[in-house]
Amino acid sequence: MRILQVLTYYRPHISGLTIYAQHLSRSLAGAGHRVTVLTSQYDPSLPLNEMQDGVEIVRVPVLFRLSKGVIMPSFGNTARRLIRTHDVAHLHLPQFDGAGLAINAHRLRKPVVLTYHCDIQLPTGALNALAGPAIRFANRLAAHYTDRLVAYTEDYARHSPFLSRQMRKLQVIPPPVEIDPPARADIDAFANKWHLNGAHRPVIGMVARLATEKGVEVLVGALEHIRHARPDARVLFAGPYRNVLGEEAYARRLQPLFDALGSNWTFTGSLQGAELAAFYANCDVTVLPSLNSTESFGLVQVESMLCGTPSICSDLPGVRVAVETTGMGKVVPIGNAAALSQAVLDVVEHRDTFLRPRSEISRHFSTERSMREYETLYQELIAARRATDG
Repeated sequence: MRILQVLTYYRPHISGLTIYAQHLSRSLAGAGHRVTVLTSQYDPSLPLNEMQDGVEIVRVPVLFRLSKGVIMPSFGNTARRLIRTHDVAHLHLPQFDGAGLAINAHRLRKPVVLTYHCDIQLPTGALNALAGPAIRFANRLAAHYTDRLVAYTEDYARHSPFLSRQMRKLQVIPPPVEIDPPARADIDAFANKWHLNGAHRPVIGMVARLATEKGVEVLVGALEHIRHARPDARVLFAGPYRNVLGEEAYARRLQPLFDALGSNWTFTGSLQGAELAAFYANCDVTVLPSLNSTESFGLVQVESMLCGTPSICSDLPGVRVAVETTGMGKVVPIGNAAALSQAVLDVVEHRDTFLRPRSEISRHFSTERSMREYETLYQELIAARRATDG
């Protein structure tokens, strides 16, 4: 099959959406399909065309930005050209161009799959008061011209204002999650690098962008509670934390809190591959204290579980599914620092009761499972379109 994946941001940009699309695209390419990713050249230093892991990446120049959105005048023409040469178009929302892409693919008689990654919650303001209704209309238009909508979980779909109205076209496919088991040498090297050998325990991990919806301030508040019982408790925060697009004011607001915590809070920067697996293995517990429905699942909590570390998450639709499915952690009320601190202490104190075999986690969540379910979906839609067209 010739599969076109379309999304606004792709790697090296780091987000759950870009990691999802990367895992899916390269696994499809590894299974012998021709996969093209159409995305923005959000960073002018990135090449317009390149191959990565057997996936062709086509980037469209950006004229200017509107908040986290990008305006690309040549995007429509490029999309139409690529849609013509592919068997199926797979769109990833949220995406400013989603409605136009779905309409074009429909007119060109190509089946359309739309994966809805999360709801959008815009900050207050005059511009966003106009943008909100426009985005909702565009999403409904995209859904109308889409053959199948995909959600990570039924839990999220039923609580999403958008997806709950699209149940007739909905299919649930668990997200692609992959991380290699951490090697002993890598675990030891990471511990030495970050001075984790016996000092500052427990180690509480968080993997995220430093972004408003992630609830980082909730973890800061929880750490203050935790230190009453465990004075040497330490947070390791892995992920982008400087110059995160659209989050500069948030970072400035939290910086005094980080400064006050001193060595009890450490930013490691972005981690990948073996180093990320070693990070998880060195943590006693990881947390995902997200605040709203812009977080629909949280791939990082499954990565943590696959590396043998329990995870604690907010009681958000979709986000709570991994813990509820596996039992490898706890779910806490949204934005409640005291509850988060108690959950951390409980998990650390009784950690063995929360551990599950890696095989049990991967039975529910894996890139292989997700890829095969998408592969079947694409084939069904392509066959149906060909039968309709005669």
